Amino acid sequence: MWAGDAARSDAGDAGDGEEWRRIDRRTVLVAAVTGAGVAAGGALPAFLGLLGVLAWWVALLVVTAGALLLVLGAGALAHVRRHRTRYRVGAERVELHARLFVVERRRSLPRERIRSVDLTANPLLRILGLVKVRIGTGEKTAGGESTLELDAVSRAEGERLRRELLRRATEPDATARHDGELASLDPSWIRYAPLSFVAPLLGGAAVGAVMQVSEWFGVQREVIDRVGEAFRTTPLVWVVLTLTSATLLAGVVGAFALWVEMWWNYRLEREPGGTLRVRRGLLTARSLSVEERRLRGVELVEPLGVRLFRAARVDAIATGLVKGKDDKHDTHKSLLPVVPRARADEVAARVLREPVPPTSAVLTAHPRAARARRLRWALTTAAAPVAVLVGLGAALDVPALLYTAAACAPVLAATAVLLALDAYRSLGHGLTGGYLVTRAGAVRRSTVALQRGGVIGWTLKQSSFQRRAGLLTLTATTAAGDGAYHVYDADESEGLHCAATAVPGLLEPFLEPAE
Repeated sequence: MWAGDAARSDAGDAGDGEEWRRIDRRTVLVAAVTGAGVAAGGALPAFLGLLGVLAWWVALLVVTAGALLLVLGAGALAHVRRHRTRYRVGAERVELHARLFVVERRRSLPRERIRSVDLTANPLLRILGLVKVRIGTGEKTAGGESTLELDAVSRAEGERLRRELLRRATEPDATARHDGELASLDPSWIRYAPLSFVAPLLGGAAVGAVMQVSEWFGVQREVIDRVGEAFRTTPLVWVVLTLTSATLLAGVVGAFALWVEMWWNYRLEREPGGTLRVRRGLLTARSLSVEERRLRGVELVEPLGVRLFRAARVDAIATGLVKGKDDKHDTHKSLLPVVPRARADEVAARVLREPVPPTSAVLTAHPRAARARRLRWALTTAAAPVAVLVGLGAALDVPALLYTAAACAPVLAATAVLLALDAYRSLGHGLTGGYLVTRAGAVRRSTVALQRGGVIGWTLKQSSFQRRAGLLTLTATTAAGDGAYHVYDADESEGLHCAATAVPGLLEPFLEPAE
């Protein structure tokens, strides 16, 4: 049977008695169906292109032969890859041996260094009952991240690997510490989907897709002419507003669809033994597991549009947690999608096992000199494009550029001042319980609650301008998350006191005693 074929052992290669296994036999079918999809997508453009030089029946024969060759070739290659790929889970290591013709690849990961075992299944894999397993240590090597991928095995085999490789010696009260479900999907959260920066990008992509498809069918010029004819008697301002609105509407629809695909069936739970597991996805199912002993804190992320509606998402700060290659929007470390801020704080507290969420603590404000620095940066940034327009207008003697600069200057200056003031209001840091909390950002505000025990070093930076203003930027170094979290433009004495108090004994040897 196909379902049991993935567990078939190769006794001749076992060597030390551990069982070698193959990837699932159904991967051949997956490759063939994928090849058929690629062939179907390229058949119509290829057929239309050949009609100009060949008779229709000859073009159809050529396209059909090419499609069959692609499907059979993909299936044959997958068959060879399956028969020459072996993996095994030993007492000390996980090994993968793969050989395709003259190229041989061997991967081996020590079991004690494995930090994540994530399962992913696209719609085709889900239909066939298969999953792609990604085993990672979170360490950086010369070739990138140290990972081992099995593409693909049965769903039962993937779950077995996840449980076995993440199994640790459980504590005596592991059953009592099992909290079960921490959060589950609330369909009302979808209202935050259009507030991200993805919506306008998706709208632009939709316009590009329409133009590309019209070019395939040779009607791109006709589409452009019809759009021009529809707006022939319309003022330019209304044309721009109409097209922009249509693009944004397409982006909003795309943002809703993307949110449903990524977060449908969402569930965050704590499993026995202390493992946080996130499951989500409508078409492509994803499963992310994070050991609590690797968790060093959480990060509340509030992009500008989301923050205006008092919402945030929660990301994990953990060692050995790497970004998934299948996630283009960096959601691999997300424990919670964008939700109301109060709900985000509540889930953060439950994840950290704290009675009060550290992310909602009252933080120490930064000196007004930090506000002045942000105002100077913002106004300088806003003045740069205006200066370029003025220079080009004067050099080329084009009055329109000068008028554009005059119109843009007050708008850019006002926007820059508002963002600078907002960035200053966002600044803050403090210590609450066992956590260092720092907050910064305007377009993307981030509130980080980092375990004080997870700080392994401090980096202190002070430019000449900061020195004159009595400011200091501290960077907490950690082995988790992004590796460094910043406290920007804090008061010099307050910042040093906070760093020394957060991790006693780490910074004191480098400080001069007060007179």
